[in-house]
Amino acid sequence: MRLLWMVVISVMLSLAQTVLTFVTIIQSIVMLVSGRQPNERLADFGTTLGIWIAKAARYQTAASEMRPWPWSEVD
Repeated sequence: MRLLWMVVISVMLSLAQTVLTFVTIIQSIVMLVSGRQPNERLADFGTTLGIWIAKAARYQTAASEMRPWPWSEVD
């Protein structure tokens, strides 16, 4: 069963990487337009996404038995 979860989370990690790339591009544009001032909501989203990616990586490498959101609570 763990193998199935690892495949599902692997697909979700791929999607997360795409979202991270998109957010990075948007934040770069925002910073260019606003004189190097980042959008706080995008920055906070990036932090949350990074935490999720870290939890997913820990599950993928068997460093943790806790699956990331949506199977567990968001911290």
